[in-house]
Amino acid sequence: MRQVQISEGDHIRGRPDADIVIIEYGDFQCPYCARAHPTLAGLQQQYGERIALVYRHLPLSMHPYAETAAEAAEAAAAQGKFWDMHDTLFEHQAQMAPAQLPLLAQQLGLDGARFDQDLAQRRHRERIRQQAAQAKSLGASGTPSFFINGERYQGDSDRASLTAAVERRL
Repeated sequence: MRQVQISEGDHIRGRPDADIVIIEYGDFQCPYCARAHPTLAGLQQQYGERIALVYRHLPLSMHPYAETAAEAAEAAAAQGKFWDMHDTLFEHQAQMAPAQLPLLAQQLGLDGARFDQDLAQRRHRERIRQQAAQAKSLGASGTPSFFINGERYQGDSDRASLTAAVERRL
């Protein structure tokens, strides 16, 4: 089984050398990813520097706004605000239509013209597609798909299951 490691250009919340590294392949329009979002934040708050979170894109075709939302997150990343947009997209999942994205960018204080241009030119599309292809090559076809310290996590994305998985590895 292939180990999944942090790679250059990953979006990392926490220290790359943390005791526990959770890599998530997610979809901003996925209700299960939205359910896992506060759990992951809570785990990081609970364990502090012992946990690092990595987010990679796996927009599913059944979610019509997922790829555009991923592109919005990358456009925000180009301005140093990936995690701000990541959190905002999950917190405002019902407002994810493409017409809403510039409003979210504005709320985050992004350069609106640059953000809009990134989306219009689909500047980050290839990165998203590469991450999705990588996820599929690892056997991750649904979201969220987690890898904890390099190994595929097969459990549920609820608080109790993820907490138990982290505690087993600490």
